[in-house]
Amino acid sequence: MTVSQKPSLVRHRLPTRLWHWINALCLLVLVMSGLMIFNAHPRLYWGEYGANDDYAWAAVGSSKTEGYVRLGETRIDTTGFIGNWRDSEGRVQTWAFPGWATIPSYYSLADGRRWHFFFAWIFSLSLTFFIIASLINRHVQKDLHITRSEWRPTHIWGDIKSHFRLRFHEPDSIYIYNILQKFSYIGVIFILLPLMIFTGLAMSPAMDANWPWLTDMFGGRQSARSIHFIGMFSIVLFFIVHMILLLLSGPFKKTWAMIAGGKREVGPE
Repeated sequence: MTVSQKPSLVRHRLPTRLWHWINALCLLVLVMSGLMIFNAHPRLYWGEYGANDDYAWAAVGSSKTEGYVRLGETRIDTTGFIGNWRDSEGRVQTWAFPGWATIPSYYSLADGRRWHFFFAWIFSLSLTFFIIASLINRHVQKDLHITRSEWRPTHIWGDIKSHFRLRFHEPDSIYIYNILQKFSYIGVIFILLPLMIFTGLAMSPAMDANWPWLTDMFGGRQSARSIHFIGMFSIVLFFIVHMILLLLSGPFKKTWAMIAGGKREVGPE
């Protein structure tokens, strides 16, 4: 005699799991190598051109005694962390970001660019394949589609209040993305990550020569660079929120599901 069991489906499909971990590795290397590249000129401008004598809307400053971050006219003391910090041997360094936050850990613009460009290609190709696979297997249509009822302000506000109460899903729909998850995943996958790719291309002199319209679309190479770094910090913020919510909602089970796929019941036979 056999026991009747409810059929189940894989919670996270293989393309999603592969892309998740490839993307995590790529973003880690891209952020750290990007900070090394930023160390070469730790200032951000708007427009086509920018140099030391031009006004920078954001900058990291340093001297032998202090470090600071300036946003507009607001100056924040970051001595000991950014701009002025001590290396593992206790020596004062005045690069913008410390060695533990960059790839490589020593100052090298050339090596930072090599790391960045190599993983940028892996990142771009994996994102493209993931989006195509997600459309083919209907992951986007089934899991990320926002229904008409979910667009109601009362529904969105109710989900926000549930998050503040640390209640992320209804008991009978724990495998269905809530509206805040859908907004964040759609925004990151289809807007923020492609934006990082295109602003990165817009900063390339070769691309500027062949596709000048791409640079013009962002208002100039320096504007593309500023948007690129704003996007990077947005990704870091998303990662921090993502990890906090993971820790609050069961990290071991959900991490294992992203590795092995996990199972979800779909109803009686």
